[in-house]
Amino acid sequence: MATFFFFLLSFLICFHFSSAEPFIGVNYGQVADNLPPPSATAKLLKSTSIEKVRLYGADPAIIKALANTEIGIVIGAANGDIPSLASDPNSAAQWINSNVLPFYPASKIILITVGNEVLTTNDPNLINQLLPAMQNMQNAINGASLGGKIKVSTVHSMAVLGQSDPPSSGLFSPSYQPALKGLLQFHKDNGSPFAINPYPFFAYQSDSRPETLAFCLFQPNAGRVDSGNGIKYMNMFDAQVDSVHSALSAMGFKDVEIMVAETGWPYSGDSNEVGPSIENAKAYNGNLIAHLKSMVGTPLMPGKSVDTYLFALYDEDLKPGPGSERAFGLYKSDLSMTYDVGISKSSQTPPTPKTPVTPQPKPTATGWCVPKAGISDAQLQSSLDYACGQGIDCSPIQPGGACFEPNTVASHAAYAMNLYYQNSAKNPWNCDFSQTATLTSQNPSKYTSLKLYLSSITDNWFNRSVQSVFFLIYLINFNMRKLI
Repeated sequence: MATFFFFLLSFLICFHFSSAEPFIGVNYGQVADNLPPPSATAKLLKSTSIEKVRLYGADPAIIKALANTEIGIVIGAANGDIPSLASDPNSAAQWINSNVLPFYPASKIILITVGNEVLTTNDPNLINQLLPAMQNMQNAINGASLGGKIKVSTVHSMAVLGQSDPPSSGLFSPSYQPALKGLLQFHKDNGSPFAINPYPFFAYQSDSRPETLAFCLFQPNAGRVDSGNGIKYMNMFDAQVDSVHSALSAMGFKDVEIMVAETGWPYSGDSNEVGPSIENAKAYNGNLIAHLKSMVGTPLMPGKSVDTYLFALYDEDLKPGPGSERAFGLYKSDLSMTYDVGISKSSQTPPTPKTPVTPQPKPTATGWCVPKAGISDAQLQSSLDYACGQGIDCSPIQPGGACFEPNTVASHAAYAMNLYYQNSAKNPWNCDFSQTATLTSQNPSKYTSLKLYLSSITDNWFNRSVQSVFFLIYLINFNMRKLI
């Protein structure tokens, strides 16, 4: 009995802490003359759910300010550092001695990026020196007994892809493949991520149709079918990340992890720029965060969320280029929010995009949200993808999950629709899904009691845990009766 209750206690603890989002980070650029002091920034970050910060350099004041915060830190060696790092192992050792050892482990340095978008500089000398620089950096880390604790990578532009549409056809440009082969072998050997900068914002700029905007902002849309495998994509982010996965697979490195080093949407821009606005930036970043929290993953990498670093923490007023380049900040230099995307610990509810709905009569009793009869699998799949992209936990309906069976679109859609409804304000329009769902006061057992049991649990984590314990007790008793 004591062992059983110890198991239950462990279960409750694991359940409680499973709500952390260690895969959400933010970029902290410094091309500005009005940034708050590092100590103020560290305090700001502690007030958010952000657990990782990416620096473009290795500013000692920032690294020191983040000490004892448990915030993961990515630091970077500049492109200009690459020649010396590549030619002299002692240069790499000195870089580690100066930028890592004085701060680690109090400052939780987790990754070093060597260079930024080096391949697309098309500088053959710099490209040829990139891998040796990374190897020397890795050797220096190993020499400091930090191998496996701090990884080494480099960051790439999406322009390294020669083909990305449809996602299943993703391929790296032939001109970059010789360099990438060595880099990818390095990632495989050292367990480090392939870092990429996907920006649906730029995709929308080149195709500014309204349906493309909805696709880029994770808003309700018709989706786009991959002609290569028949998979329907409901957002541009997943399509871009999966195109990178396909390119890695095509080169024989499908198991190398992908890291999104930058992605974001500007809230302002020049008059001739298409797409920048507060509304669009809030929708993209808020819905992206909800999508990552859902753990639904991408169609080619389901059931997990890639490490994703939002761009950016602050505006950088000294950056050159169009106005949008200086308008990506989630926070202003006075530490106030530019707009709310639900990352503040005092406001953890991300914005819900507005969806046109047809009002339904409000039920007289608490009910369930289920698919309407006669709705096609294609329509239900669209509603399923939308619901799972809004921050609910859809991992139980992924392969191997507790609610995966029966493996039908209708059953999975019932789970997702109902969970979304139960976690919302429970207004009739929270159970519309483009008129594919309806409310019922009758327990729809055809979708299985386990799914509806799990999806009707309240937001309070303790209540969820207690109900889960009773369900576990039920399962244990049921199995014991079978053994008698």
